[in-house]
Amino acid sequence: MANSKFSTFLITIIFFYFTVPSTAKSSTLVQEIKQQIQQQDKEPFVGINIGTDVSNLLSPTDLVSFLQVQKISHIRLYDANPDILKALAKTKIRVIISVPNNQLLAIGSSNTTAASWIGRNVAAYYPETLITDIAVGDEVLTTVPSSAPLLLPAIQSLYSALVAANLHTQIKVSTPHAASIILDTFPPSQAFFNQSWTSVMVPLLQFLSRTESPLMMNLYPYYVFMENKGVVPLDNSLFKPLTPSKEMVDPNTLLHYTNVLDAMIDAAYVSMKNLNVTDVVVLVTESGWPSKGDSKEPYATIDNADTYNSNLIKHVLDHSGTPLHPEITSSVYMYELFNEDLRSPPVSEANWGLFYSNSTPVYLLHVSGSGTFLANDTTNQTYCIAMDGVDSKTLQAALDWACGPGRANCSEIQPGETCYQPNNVKNHASYAFDSYYQKEGKASGSCDFKGVAMITTTDPIRR
Repeated sequence: MANSKFSTFLITIIFFYFTVPSTAKSSTLVQEIKQQIQQQDKEPFVGINIGTDVSNLLSPTDLVSFLQVQKISHIRLYDANPDILKALAKTKIRVIISVPNNQLLAIGSSNTTAASWIGRNVAAYYPETLITDIAVGDEVLTTVPSSAPLLLPAIQSLYSALVAANLHTQIKVSTPHAASIILDTFPPSQAFFNQSWTSVMVPLLQFLSRTESPLMMNLYPYYVFMENKGVVPLDNSLFKPLTPSKEMVDPNTLLHYTNVLDAMIDAAYVSMKNLNVTDVVVLVTESGWPSKGDSKEPYATIDNADTYNSNLIKHVLDHSGTPLHPEITSSVYMYELFNEDLRSPPVSEANWGLFYSNSTPVYLLHVSGSGTFLANDTTNQTYCIAMDGVDSKTLQAALDWACGPGRANCSEIQPGETCYQPNNVKNHASYAFDSYYQKEGKASGSCDFKGVAMITTTDPIRR
């Protein structure tokens, strides 16, 4: 799961700043579902990954209800959780299910096991649950290279089982790769797959071409920026508007790149072309930005996460394409829905989510005008409160700042006033934090107070 975060990016990036010209339960039902999927997925979409290393994860039923409220129509699971797949039935939410890396050996070495897996995890739910893809393993070549010889056999066995069930045209089979399988990603025109994996990538790409399946890539401009600070500008990584002098220019094609993600996608297209494959589309199965990090990760902030993810959504839904392929806009699965608080250090690993496990937002995305994706009906009913477990001295300091330099309206928490009771620092801090948050127009970063505050949908005055 997002193992690309620990992959070493072997990237040589050179920036040229120029000013140049720029078996089905019902064949009828299956056919209807197939046509519906094909029609709706002609348009690029933004989906979201759902990791489960989360304390107090929502029940499957509540999770699906939450997805519906958020207008999330495409999700990716890191397994084939039967309870979630059941809860997704008849919801029109499309789902990528996954074969965990530790199951590759069994599936890759036995057609019977692959057929059983399809029967148990696909045929048992489809078409009531709209399974669109099977992701076989996750970043296998870079995280468990010893399993590489099993990867294509596992994919082919699963595909054969789909053929036997007459589901192969509705459900695609592929495998997500880390960005580090591509070397020399800038300029994109010089990119190529790591030749150590040619014996795997050539037949894999031929399979994807033959079955009209996507090349799945986990692409993180955050890590490109972190490993190339001083070379890759932050603004390029965050999709921020650039002056022509700050755009990245490929000296071989003279194509302008206004953001790092487009360059990474085009590097994948060029790498495929170098292996004589030109008809496979890139699907970005992971991309995101952490909202919090340790001292070595100063750019993992709420502001940067908000900026990246908000701009990513707009970029996809605006049908922006890439400089090399303006006619193709890759769909993207954002990483991720919830902060996975049970993940191991560094701190950023637990802070990629858009929401806390209690379904309150970590921050509010600025996606107005980008359709209904993440159109939370409580977006305008959010508040800022003090977090649980913070010591009184730290809260008091934050309260003093809010009522003093922060100019929050703290008149109602004075002795004898309406909100003075209960008379404790946490209650008073929540009132002051929310006063400041509302005064600032709920702007990104206005509910932080050095990490002791959080956004909620519960009004602190009425709690």
